[in-house]
Amino acid sequence: MLDDLAAASRILVDQGVFDAAGHVSMRHPDDPERFLMPRSLAPALVGPGDIMEFTIECEPVDAQGRTPFIERYLHGGIYRARPDVMAVAHGHSPSVIPFGLTSTPMRATYHNAAFLAYGVPVFDIRAKFGATDIVINSAPRGAALAESLGDKAVLLLRAHGFVAVGPSLQTAVFRAIFTEISARVQLQAATLGGPMAALDAEEGRKADAINLATVGRSWELWRRRVTT
Repeated sequence: MLDDLAAASRILVDQGVFDAAGHVSMRHPDDPERFLMPRSLAPALVGPGDIMEFTIECEPVDAQGRTPFIERYLHGGIYRARPDVMAVAHGHSPSVIPFGLTSTPMRATYHNAAFLAYGVPVFDIRAKFGATDIVINSAPRGAALAESLGDKAVLLLRAHGFVAVGPSLQTAVFRAIFTEISARVQLQAATLGGPMAALDAEEGRKADAINLATVGRSWELWRRRVTT
């Protein structure tokens, strides 16, 4: 379990979703009121010994001198609001950020990004907190972000990045990767002009079911790339 979560951080770097920043977590498999997340460390450097356990209130269970991410409240807020979510990934992919700055909605450009067809809301922290440092560094901010996410798979954070969630660690990683790829495809398609024939909600629902059933194939490839 710890190996997989550490590998998830490195996978998201390898796939161009994370850089020196970004973090991924998973709900504790034996206690839904706790979650696991790396200490504050560049994702490419995360190993099993860097994984910390937190209460749902985002308090470290046994810090052992390790420094937690200040944005752990983003994860805790989602786990508290969404019992169905088993993993959360947050990154700052440059291809995704423009969609949180403009009125152009992010679309599901192809089948691997089918989860985007459910809709992609935007969290603007100014709406509730005014001018801030943008960081989700408190429980109230985490709760507000989770409220904006609602029942969706992906949320954009204005001038910040995105969050992807899933019913498993593998799914959350899959969705984070294909959020970044679909954003690039949409930006490329937009340069061609004309209407965009993206997946509609029903196509998205059907294609996402297949992706959920086959995500292990992608996970095995990505994990091997960062562990051999």
